[in-house]
Amino acid sequence: MKLSSRSRLLNLVSGAVALAFASLIITTAGAGAWSQVAKTVRVVTPFAPGGAASVLAGMVADQINKSQDFTGVIENKPGEGTLTATEAVARAPADGNTLLVTNLALLINAHLRKTDYDPLTSFEPICRLVNSASFIAVSSASPYHTLSDFIDAARAKPGELTAAINPASGPHIAFEALKRLANVDITFVPYAGSAPAVADLLGGRVAAMADNYVAMSEYVNAGKLRVLATFARNRIESLPNIPTAAESGYKGVEYEGWWGLFAPARTSKETVARLVRWSAAATQAPDVRQKLEALGLFQVEMCGAKFAELLHEQYDYFGQVIRQANIKLK
Repeated sequence: MKLSSRSRLLNLVSGAVALAFASLIITTAGAGAWSQVAKTVRVVTPFAPGGAASVLAGMVADQINKSQDFTGVIENKPGEGTLTATEAVARAPADGNTLLVTNLALLINAHLRKTDYDPLTSFEPICRLVNSASFIAVSSASPYHTLSDFIDAARAKPGELTAAINPASGPHIAFEALKRLANVDITFVPYAGSAPAVADLLGGRVAAMADNYVAMSEYVNAGKLRVLATFARNRIESLPNIPTAAESGYKGVEYEGWWGLFAPARTSKETVARLVRWSAAATQAPDVRQKLEALGLFQVEMCGAKFAELLHEQYDYFGQVIRQANIKLK
């Protein structure tokens, strides 16, 4: 049946209206989807899943999820000695939707590698989430019961005593600073991980090791290792019997390890304030302390300008020790 000119015109108009309506629905759905994406906050870590980075990123993401307007997701992005994730966050929009949870690698890498970020200007320091203390330990069969015992023996036998350390790490830098302050020659033995270092320490193949507490706590609790001192500025509240290096007679050796939250530089003050609130809530949750201490992490409260000041101090200090000790990545 042939359609009249009027009928054909009505069909064309109806089709155009239907097409416009469908387009409107698609556009509106797309806008809604984009709005949802814009409210998703990615908490990026430069490490593989598991361990301290994942725990801390999860704590921050949990607080974000408790808000009504944001969804927090964890993104583990290991690679190139933490550079892959760190540089990606440095390049991200400064809208508070991409965050970085990292540690001292942020500062140390800038002295040892070619980086596409500046640790002091490419990021907005939000909060230092936890303190990660490191210690010097010996086997329980060792004749050294104090840090002074160990240093005196090293002075009496230059170059003979050995220490197992992860190269270019925070404990490595602190140990080199101790050697220079005490003016002793102790042979540095590099290890790619804590487990083989502990095994060789227990087996008597090295005299000591410097590492984070979580790497040695199991063996300390079992009476197989003895901790001589911590590099931290103050004694650890939950480990009150372990003296600091300064208390042991070596003032000036202070290594304050940490894990912190960062946003890209030029993030607005309003957004930073919101991130600070999330960070504080994440570390102050009542069930968090025990979980953190099991990983050798201890709660601290340091945000904004104070955290930025610490970063500047440590960056300069680490750079000085790295140059003096000629620390390099192989």
